[in-house]
Amino acid sequence: MDNKLLQSKKARTISRNKLLGVAGVGWLFDAMDVGILSFIIAALAVDWGLSSNEMGWIGSVNSIGMAVGAFLFGLLADKIGRKTIFIVTLLVFSIASGISAFTTTLAAFLILRFIIGMGLGGELPVASTLVSESVPAKERGRVVVLLESFWAFGWLLAAIIAYFVIPSDIWPIAGWRVALIITAIPALYAVFIRLHLPDSPQFAAKPEAKKRTIFQNISGVWSKKYAKSTLMLWVLWFSVVFSYYGMFLWLPSVMVGKGFSLISSFKYVLIMTLAQLPGYFTAAWFVEKIGRKFVLVTYLLGTAASAYVFGQAESITVLLISGILLSFFNLGAWGALYAYTPEQYPLVIRGTGAGMAAAIGRIGGIFGPLLVGWLRTAGFDFGFIFAVFCISIVIGVAAVVFLGQETKQMELE
Repeated sequence: MDNKLLQSKKARTISRNKLLGVAGVGWLFDAMDVGILSFIIAALAVDWGLSSNEMGWIGSVNSIGMAVGAFLFGLLADKIGRKTIFIVTLLVFSIASGISAFTTTLAAFLILRFIIGMGLGGELPVASTLVSESVPAKERGRVVVLLESFWAFGWLLAAIIAYFVIPSDIWPIAGWRVALIITAIPALYAVFIRLHLPDSPQFAAKPEAKKRTIFQNISGVWSKKYAKSTLMLWVLWFSVVFSYYGMFLWLPSVMVGKGFSLISSFKYVLIMTLAQLPGYFTAAWFVEKIGRKFVLVTYLLGTAASAYVFGQAESITVLLISGILLSFFNLGAWGALYAYTPEQYPLVIRGTGAGMAAAIGRIGGIFGPLLVGWLRTAGFDFGFIFAVFCISIVIGVAAVVFLGQETKQMELE
């Protein structure tokens, strides 16, 4: 009997690790695309002579697409299934990203960034919902945070590609175009997922979930039982995404604005990106040992303090240290956010609830990069701009403290 239990435990571990690996690589590709965009914006500013407002619009159009995609694909995940939508979103953003490498006008590039954003925005909440429903409650938070840790590897890969590919003159076409062609690789990976990724066992066991209308699912998110959680998530997501995209899409450009060369800026951002990994791993440990609320509050306050110092910094030492801490705390908080969000809802509206919260967040992602462009054009320095993002994060912390409930090791409905 003990041997059978041991074999069963081993099989569950292999299945969990396989799920984490397969879904995680998809998450990595998503991060790679978003990460490369931050470097491409800086390169396009030089190549196409873009203004600060035009640079801001690239990031914002991407976030508009992510808002639409998170909402649309979240709804479809509750009607069709998590696995199918996960594959569709990968295909959407990777194929469109590869095509964008051949654009010659800003207008065409913006249209494709909207389509790319739809795929990116849909993939993240659907993947976290799938993983949340596929692992036991006692390790669910840790596994979802580890899933989110693949984001750091994606950004790291993006930073490496940006450093070695974008500034290089060995290519017959501009380096940023080569970088975008590389981002089409996930289209091939989608075929692999189709063969190796199981769908959510909870969703498969509840076929009646597919019979609910989309209107029922949307209204269910704001029903009396879940309204408080929904309000908390919407405020939290908006504040986190608003500040994240406002800060991180502009990191290379901030470095250039403070007097560093494009290549040096890419190198420093690469160093900062490495700090995301310990941020995720420590959050993965704390999220099960102490709880989701503790990680969100602590790591977001760390993000706010680091952002303020980064915006005020003038020396390379202070920039690097505050940038490293910014990456550490912010991405650790993201891991807890993705673990926390699906736990607020029952199975039948989980994809819808997570998708709608992410969509509200992406609206913040629209305004974040635009705000930086507007404020820079108006003559405000980065110290003031990063202080604004600091305040935004504190508002998100307040929402968790006063409206959030602890969900550590709670069985999903």
